[in-house]
Amino acid sequence: MCEFSPGPSTALPGGIGVSLLKVYDIEAPDGLVGGTPHVHLACSEGYYVIAGSGAVQTLNPKGYTETPLQAGTVVWFDPGTIHRLVNGGGLQILTLMSNSGLPEAGDAVLTLAPEHLTDRETYLKATTLIGEGEARTTSAMARRDLALEGYAALRAAYEVDGSSALDAFYQAAIGLVRPQLADWRRRWEQGARRLADETGQALDALEAGEAPHLWTAELHQLPNPTEYGRHGMCGRLDVYDLGTT
Repeated sequence: MCEFSPGPSTALPGGIGVSLLKVYDIEAPDGLVGGTPHVHLACSEGYYVIAGSGAVQTLNPKGYTETPLQAGTVVWFDPGTIHRLVNGGGLQILTLMSNSGLPEAGDAVLTLAPEHLTDRETYLKATTLIGEGEARTTSAMARRDLALEGYAALRAAYEVDGSSALDAFYQAAIGLVRPQLADWRRRWEQGARRLADETGQALDALEAGEAPHLWTAELHQLPNPTEYGRHGMCGRLDVYDLGTT
């Protein structure tokens, strides 16, 4: 008989992460309204637009694009894609992240100017929010505007140098996240990798004409968000605890 040993049941299907995002509605210095440009190094990100309209600006080695967003739009992008959300009015998004827990564990680097990316201490000094509740909005917008300066420089450099314009930023981002990799690996092993392994076990069992996992089936439900309106990079987040800490 094939053995099948399901692990903890807290991870969502496929080991994804989910949150409800209400994109910032405060105007930036360039006249656009929206969030903070940043990049993920290990996680893909997807959007399902619930309400409102706007756009997502993306920059990666293949170039710059701006994709319109409206209710019902589904888009996603790979790690390495710098992205910025623009709010055209009431933009709300259900965000889906691969490798549940990694984004919350720091898999995001803002597009700051090079002088803020020299080491982790310098980066955290420029990006850590201060204050509580609504008092955090001021520092969240200051952080966004600082990232927009570096983002504008990257876009301008790309127009001249092509994909090589991203080399220094990518390399700096790698250096900033390396101290976190042991924790990221643990989260991946307990989440997305574990679930993929369980699927493999189920397929082996089915091939043998067995299905012990069917007798342990149950319905799962996440509790209400553990945080409402957290100041994130792109907007205010309702955050769900996926049990990956």
